[in-house]
Amino acid sequence: MSIPRAKSQTRRKQPAYALIKSALAKHIRAGDVPPGTVLSESAIATLFGSSRSPVRQAFEQLEHIGLVRRFDGRGVIAGKRKVDPRRVPITPEMFGLTDGPVDAVRSDAWDTLYYKLEREIIYRSLFGRFRVSELALARHFRVGRTVARNLLLRAQAIGILEKGAKAHWYVVPLDEDRLRDIFEVRATLEPLLLKSATATIPAALLDRMAERLREGIQHRDRVGVGELDEIEGDLHIRCLGYGANREMIEALKRTHCAFVIGKHIQVALTAPQIDSFMDEHLVIIEALRTRDGDAAAATLRRHIEWSHSKVAGWIAEFRAINVISRVPYMA
Repeated sequence: MSIPRAKSQTRRKQPAYALIKSALAKHIRAGDVPPGTVLSESAIATLFGSSRSPVRQAFEQLEHIGLVRRFDGRGVIAGKRKVDPRRVPITPEMFGLTDGPVDAVRSDAWDTLYYKLEREIIYRSLFGRFRVSELALARHFRVGRTVARNLLLRAQAIGILEKGAKAHWYVVPLDEDRLRDIFEVRATLEPLLLKSATATIPAALLDRMAERLREGIQHRDRVGVGELDEIEGDLHIRCLGYGANREMIEALKRTHCAFVIGKHIQVALTAPQIDSFMDEHLVIIEALRTRDGDAAAATLRRHIEWSHSKVAGWIAEFRAINVISRVPYMA
């Protein structure tokens, strides 16, 4: 049975991964998905009209509550009972999707709008301070003011946007001094946090991160912006989140803009080639899997120092060959 249209308006406010998790849990519990059925990220993403990132999050939550389990292969196995993997066709009928992908899974659409906004903010941050109009942004993206405000708040959270006088939004300028300060904070705090987290990061989580990195490296030409965010977040947010010093974790939130700055500028310069940060991340994750905190911390520090040098070079190149064009919501 398909999701009623009236309910989709309410459910649309939920993240995509939550909607997918809810639908999978319901139909696994009901027996619509036979125990042992292998569920792959790509198959579920296609059925639900989403990217693979929210499917991956849904799998992780379903595994936590025991509705799916990992096995020696790609994807997860449905059901609590330990049965052999069954590779059967994954059909819309299993999940009540006979009318097509779930109309309520819209967070991917907001993600697309956010990445467009994020890109324009970062490009302009290299050339000075710009004012952003919330109303003009809503009109440009053809969304409500609430959605536009949420997009701006998301940019503020990572330090690329700020509120000034009279609650006006402004792009935070990115010059050489600010870039140096950001990477100095990261190179000082991140290795310390990672070393303190080494013994407490769950082994299963590290295994999944390593698998995600290997898949990203193998298919790096097909890795999207959203997936790059997930991969960056694995090491620099989720692993560090197990660190012992909560004040350090809070202090590092203002440096998260460093992840997206390099990503957008590099894509602009060298698309579709993506920097090999995934290879460097894999070395660090492998050190964590062996519980070698000293090696993981030392490698992370070198990775951050190399990243600073690379991002500084990309910024200089970007400024040399680009002139910023006008967008309707920035002045």
